[in-house]
Amino acid sequence: MGNQVPLYFDVSDHDVYCPLKFGCSTVIIPQEHFTFPANLMAFLNQEKVTGIFWVPFALSTAANLRALEAEVPRYLKYIFFAGEVMPLKQLNYWRRFVPDAVYCNMYGPTETYVCTYFNVDREFGDHETLPIGRPCNNVDILVLDREDNLVLPGSGGEGELCVRGCTLALGYYNDPVRTGERFVQNPLNSSYPEIIYRTGDMVSYNDRGELVYHERMDCQIKRLGYRIELGEIEAAAGSIPQVRDCACVYDPSRQMILFLYTGQETEKKELSRRLSRKLPKYMMPNRYIYLEEMPRNPNGKIDRKRLKEGYV
Repeated sequence: MGNQVPLYFDVSDHDVYCPLKFGCSTVIIPQEHFTFPANLMAFLNQEKVTGIFWVPFALSTAANLRALEAEVPRYLKYIFFAGEVMPLKQLNYWRRFVPDAVYCNMYGPTETYVCTYFNVDREFGDHETLPIGRPCNNVDILVLDREDNLVLPGSGGEGELCVRGCTLALGYYNDPVRTGERFVQNPLNSSYPEIIYRTGDMVSYNDRGELVYHERMDCQIKRLGYRIELGEIEAAAGSIPQVRDCACVYDPSRQMILFLYTGQETEKKELSRRLSRKLPKYMMPNRYIYLEEMPRNPNGKIDRKRLKEGYV
């Protein structure tokens, strides 16, 4: 196992406990190798790393810098990722160079650890969205609409993903108020106590019965009479060649959608033209802001709070 995430991040549990169960070893990869991905690939080969469980940012950085064209990690058999949405443009880059590996999209907030997974079993276009799949063993998923009705596969509905089963935390340490908001009685069960965790993530089922993540509930906005999920704009922008990373934030006072991106600085007219092929007019951003680097938290996720503070 090639460890990338800090040991205080719950994803690292995978790198610590899998070797104890399966009799392999864990290599802690020096952080500086992720700054120079060509060296990273050489390190993976040197240590004969067969499995990695990285955040999408680490995989995307290697793809954006075309590191696999310098050296292919020829021992890799298992590539797991979790923590935020994996952009398909960068995932497809990895799949071209390491086509025989098992790619698994793993989903789960810290409060549940990994609770769903999707083994990438087919081709996806750069503009599509990768499913988060199906529940892990000993986990059950409930998708509840805004009236706490169950959303079923095939209904076309959308709702909040809620989790029950053995992976749930007991609550937030010394914070009963927050615990009571998220760890709640199952509204579908009035017969006995049963705690579920409300993730705050909006999901739906695709036509294969797989769960698809849309957006945080607090990132769903209402504008011009339409409900808009900012994540759909980001997914559509993922296939634009000039865009490396992107994020959308909403300025409610001016009712403006701000599109922030890294990669190649491009005229607003060009970005707007490409997005207009994939999005309806009411979802189009109002401002396009180029950044040298996207702000990130210590776990490698885009720091959306800092983006909002800086631009809204």
